[in-house]
Amino acid sequence: MDVVSDAISAVRVGSPSSNRLRVGGDWCVRLAPYEGAGFHVVLNGACQLLPDGGGEPVALGAGDVVLLSHGAGHVLADAAAGAAEVRRAVPFEEVRDTDVRLPGPGPDAELLCGKYRLDRSRTHPLMAELPQVVHLPHRIGDHPELRTAVDLLARELDERRPGACLALPSLLDLLLIYMVRAWMDRAETGAWPAVLNDPVTTAALRALHSDPAAPWTGDRLAAEAGVSRATLARRFTALVGRPPMAYLTWWRLTLAATRLRDSDASLATVARESGYGSPYALSHAFNREFGVTPGRYREKQRAA
Repeated sequence: MDVVSDAISAVRVGSPSSNRLRVGGDWCVRLAPYEGAGFHVVLNGACQLLPDGGGEPVALGAGDVVLLSHGAGHVLADAAAGAAEVRRAVPFEEVRDTDVRLPGPGPDAELLCGKYRLDRSRTHPLMAELPQVVHLPHRIGDHPELRTAVDLLARELDERRPGACLALPSLLDLLLIYMVRAWMDRAETGAWPAVLNDPVTTAALRALHSDPAAPWTGDRLAAEAGVSRATLARRFTALVGRPPMAYLTWWRLTLAATRLRDSDASLATVARESGYGSPYALSHAFNREFGVTPGRYREKQRAA
């Protein structure tokens, strides 16, 4: 696994959901805050997104994609909507998967609106660093894989071919990966785009994520990265924010928590897969990190 795949897999829970929104005239809908991430794909027409808290409006056109990385509440409205219309916004649940044509000159618009369920208790710092709103405008030649995913999503929605119930969630998962990639390509600030552009740190991260249960040492990891132990420690700590071995410990425990949440594997199996020599060693480290035993953690996750 690579860092981006692992970062998404660690927090993603269940399958994404989506709804179609077809509107026209003077319209305005509100989407409540959500414990996950939201997204919108503008299939046709234009609109604007207004984040809660007074953020700058985001103008959206056909082919644009926007990711609400941390599930912030927001409003979608026709391009001319003002403060008065926003105050009268109707809940999204009242108009999703329907055709709504309201009075007014606003042009028709069609959007795919959806949510990713995310477990925020163990968010990888790469995912935590995503801005509240990631706007990826449609431009010919920019991020062709993202454009292809949008086109495929539109076709699945239009044609509802056999197998669409499996194809649509898979395409939505691809969409999330492509949105994160596109943000990283365009980001002018932030630690993790810099981390993954540094060959030494990237080599070390790739090694740790490929085999987190291996008996890593500072010397062995430095050899994988092709530098001295001191050089690796300096560069890795400066970019990632923690030393390599501290990152490995955190990542092993994150993997253990994910396995406890998503599987019925025994504690011994989870310990072995995450690089701990015994269930006792895992329990001690897990309790120190999360403040709860692995068994109690699994119980709480199942109850939730």
